[in-house]
Amino acid sequence: MFTTLKNAFKIKEIRSKLLFTFFMLVVIRFGSQLPVPGVDRNYFAQWFAQQTGGAFNFFDAFTGGSFLNMSVFALNITPYITSSIIMQLLTIAIPKLEELQKEGEDGRKKIASWTRYVTVILAVVESAAMAIGFGNQGLLEEYNALNVITVIAALTAGSAFLMWIGERITEKGVGNGISIVLVINIISRMPDDFGNLYEQFIKGKSIALAVVAALVIIAIILVMIVIVVILNGGQRKIPVQYAKKIQGNKMVGGQSTFLPLKVNTAGVIPIIFASSLMQFPLVISSLAGYQGTGIWAHILNGLNQDNWCKPSDLKYSIGLVVYILLVIFFAYFYTSLTFNPLEIANNMKKQGGFIPGIRPGKPTSDYLSKVLNAIIFIGAIGLLIIAVVPFFFNGVFGAQVSFGGTSLIIIVSVVLETIKQIESQMLVRNYKGFLND
Repeated sequence: MFTTLKNAFKIKEIRSKLLFTFFMLVVIRFGSQLPVPGVDRNYFAQWFAQQTGGAFNFFDAFTGGSFLNMSVFALNITPYITSSIIMQLLTIAIPKLEELQKEGEDGRKKIASWTRYVTVILAVVESAAMAIGFGNQGLLEEYNALNVITVIAALTAGSAFLMWIGERITEKGVGNGISIVLVINIISRMPDDFGNLYEQFIKGKSIALAVVAALVIIAIILVMIVIVVILNGGQRKIPVQYAKKIQGNKMVGGQSTFLPLKVNTAGVIPIIFASSLMQFPLVISSLAGYQGTGIWAHILNGLNQDNWCKPSDLKYSIGLVVYILLVIFFAYFYTSLTFNPLEIANNMKKQGGFIPGIRPGKPTSDYLSKVLNAIIFIGAIGLLIIAVVPFFFNGVFGAQVSFGGTSLIIIVSVVLETIKQIESQMLVRNYKGFLND
């Protein structure tokens, strides 16, 4: 990785892209500290500290602390992420949108434009809910129509500006703009997390215990990173043979290739969907100031990730079982939406391709479905290992950090993908130089 970056800086064009990306990231971190006019930031910090459900920690990590600081980037790119997921699902569900996506670059531009509109609408709704819901409780220094409108405008503009920055990084930077914005937000919270781990497990301990604790923490993080790298690059290669055919006076085709099926086909989506579904009741109850009584109190405690794996309250770990089932379900569900074995089999048949030993058409589709179902389960188990480890150490040892398995998956995946893009840009430039010579 470092060799790639070193070589990239030697190329003027790529060096300009890297510097542009770095400058955009500086702008993002500066904006994360810029307060919204008319907001009492102390109130929100105190309110956030009183939340015991941990439902907002995940959101605050994704916003790089902007949510806790109530800066103009408090909503960050979460409206864009939600909008992208909505449009992706609608593209699969609505035939006209699916046809539009297949039209090529023009169709994708139209869908991207609609995604931006939906992002702004979601940002307005979310900022209005925050301004009105918290405004009369002390968030606003003066609760009046002007301040409410100001907060809505500032938060919506901040979210739209971050969306614009992400697109500029994709266009003029190293690519993966939105993902890079998300990664820099998560990374910005890590120094505080490591500081908390130091205060909790290392500071004040004897040298021997401190060294052991530090080594254990480092080992756990490194092992999780290795698992993410393996999971991210794991794939099952299905051999595909193309039959020979005559075109004019020549015999073409007959080559062998393979169809790559990624082990982690759905990426981090199953964890995000499962976490969002589990935390939604906690967020609503926290905003409403409702702690629950009787059976509802037990349900809310079971949904609370901080209560999972606690030896003193193992009954609440039933929430972890529900979480595991949801991750597995969404892994299969999302893959079924994005990968169609029947369509792949039909396309192979039209192009004269076949899997050795498998008849074209329906048998090929059934074979792909069988293989896909097996590797999806393996990928889901890998995701769960990465996601559950932080829950275990939080419940047993009280190690609370804002970044968890989901954050590590996002960071490692985006870094690896960005490095690949830089390498491909260097390769394309070398080809151009060769052709020009």
